[in-house]
Amino acid sequence: MILKKQAYKPDKKANPIIGILLFLISIVLVAITTPIGFIYGVLHSVFTKGFRGIGEFSLNMAISIDQLGNVIMQHLLNVLWIRPNGYKFGNRDETISSALGRNKQLNTLTKFGSFIDAILDKIDPNHSLNSIDYYIEPSTQIIDKVAWIYIEDFKILSTKNKGKTKFYIPGGKREHQETDQETLFREIKEELQVDLISDTLKFIGIFEAQADAHKPGVFVRMTCYSAAYSGQLKADNEVEELVWLAYKDKHLISEVDTLIFDFLFDLGLLR
Repeated sequence: MILKKQAYKPDKKANPIIGILLFLISIVLVAITTPIGFIYGVLHSVFTKGFRGIGEFSLNMAISIDQLGNVIMQHLLNVLWIRPNGYKFGNRDETISSALGRNKQLNTLTKFGSFIDAILDKIDPNHSLNSIDYYIEPSTQIIDKVAWIYIEDFKILSTKNKGKTKFYIPGGKREHQETDQETLFREIKEELQVDLISDTLKFIGIFEAQADAHKPGVFVRMTCYSAAYSGQLKADNEVEELVWLAYKDKHLISEVDTLIFDFLFDLGLLR
């Protein structure tokens, strides 16, 4: 997959006339080339891999159609399938099934959304959860982390680990087959001795950048959530210091956290 320096950063504004023209051109090209490409693809798959090739070709087409549907139907699905604080449909790099799976993890599906998910599970067990891998499957080049965004008085809670010079947004790496929520709740309990409140968990965004202290090309992907907590914040485990950082302090943080600071600043949440 192609890694994005700034996942979830809004696209630059485009001329609406150009957008419409490109859409019309794409429709014409699809109408002309799709039948030819489909027939050739089926024959190529049969002669190179046999029946297995047909299955792989069909799966690839299904995923692409699913991604297209995620864009076309995003506004309708965001109303019908998920609650207001859920993970939004509409990312053009993601399938409907993947977004559905993320909301299943977060328990933000509506009754209708849960019904659709149940039907898919009958056809393919754990379909939506397994589909998440099509979008953000970690690899040796991707460090998969989950982070907690907590802001007070336009400053964000940050930590510094023992032996480190930079401050980091609290959170950590996923272990085994943990969900985002399981990872985040465990890491925050270990590091800060507080319990996050599940009913308040809200998806913020996914951010990617070069990982600190790693060779070029190794990225850290930070999946961020906000949530309320119970208990008293206290540095524990490898955490040495808790601080509240303003936007002007972003020179003290990692590259991926800088992206998050910029994102929150643009929303007016940091100053």
